[in-house]
Amino acid sequence: MSLTRIILVDDHTLFRKGLAELLEQSGEIEVTAFTGNPDEVAMLLRAHRPDVLILDLNMPGTDGITLMQQLRADGFEMPILILTLSEAEDDLARALRAGANGYLLKSMEPDEVVDAILRAQRGETVVAPAMTAKLVNLYDKKGQDSTSLLDALTPREREILSHLSRGESNKAIARTLDISHDTVKLHVRHILAKLNLSSRVEAAVFAVEHRGAPGGRGEGR
Repeated sequence: MSLTRIILVDDHTLFRKGLAELLEQSGEIEVTAFTGNPDEVAMLLRAHRPDVLILDLNMPGTDGITLMQQLRADGFEMPILILTLSEAEDDLARALRAGANGYLLKSMEPDEVVDAILRAQRGETVVAPAMTAKLVNLYDKKGQDSTSLLDALTPREREILSHLSRGESNKAIARTLDISHDTVKLHVRHILAKLNLSSRVEAAVFAVEHRGAPGGRGEGR
């Protein structure tokens, strides 16, 4: 079995070294490099080509979200996870809206972090369990009637939303529905626009919260 290769970026030396050791003890992850210097990250990514990048949220001189946006602009496309102490709803919203593939907490158990990394590599978007309820709060602040929003979805869009609720990647959905990957991406964009959401994670939580609602999917699943 090939190992999932990651780079870990955190300005606390003891934390990043300790986490690197814990992750490698899983037997499923290889930490190819770690650093506390944001200026080194692009160079390390080019040298090591990891499967997943993990960024601390708050670092001297920058923050993980700003660094992630810079890396995306430079063409780095690997999954990027934010790993932080912050349970602030605003930080969660900023990370997801900026395109993070996940938002993890440093209080999570090592096996939970390992699972999140492996899921991110498969194309899923992951959020610490403690933050799930705050995703629901983000919907409430939009002031939308969620049932009427569901009614705006086509049958195919509701079907894809049901798959998103199970954390499936676009590629997995495409295989299951026998449609192209690009078609799934287009449907997901339409779903996010119609539901007034900003990320796949929000769409997945929305779907779980509204199973059984009029026009929804997943009754009896």
